[in-house]
Amino acid sequence: MSTPELSRVFDVRQVEGKAARIEANEAERQALAERFTLVRVDSLVADLELHRNDRTVEAHGRLKAEFVQSCAVSGEDLPVSADEPLYFRFVPEMTGYQPDEEIELTADDCDEVEYSGSHFDLGEAVAQSLGLVIDPYLTGPQADAARKAAGIGTPEDQGPFAALKGLKLGKD
Repeated sequence: MSTPELSRVFDVRQVEGKAARIEANEAERQALAERFTLVRVDSLVADLELHRNDRTVEAHGRLKAEFVQSCAVSGEDLPVSADEPLYFRFVPEMTGYQPDEEIELTADDCDEVEYSGSHFDLGEAVAQSLGLVIDPYLTGPQADAARKAAGIGTPEDQGPFAALKGLKLGKD
């Protein structure tokens, strides 16, 4: 497996009460832009507080990012600002189960990131959070003109009720 674009590895045994600042450098931002099909990532910073309970580490903080992505319709460059809360819970990798064994998951389990050994990658968790912030259907001010030029209507004109738009209700 290759190294993630934004790798910041921490030792579980040395994180209690620490503050972590994950800031992507130029090469990392360029690699993240390629990974997430963005025009560019201008800034990416996450400030987090780390707390440990035995081998479980919780990280709370904020992600702030500035990036440029293409309009899903016109392809024009659109600047985007993100300011999102972050919460991660890093837990030891689950072992001792068979591949076909059924496993019960609670809602809290879905927010867990497994790690093996005594180290976890906080940078990769931040990078994945950036990926979740990106709107894959983002449209800009030129989207309607691009739709018209391509002979495509608006999303409202193409939905299941589009044919009903032109009907008039009669009164009995």
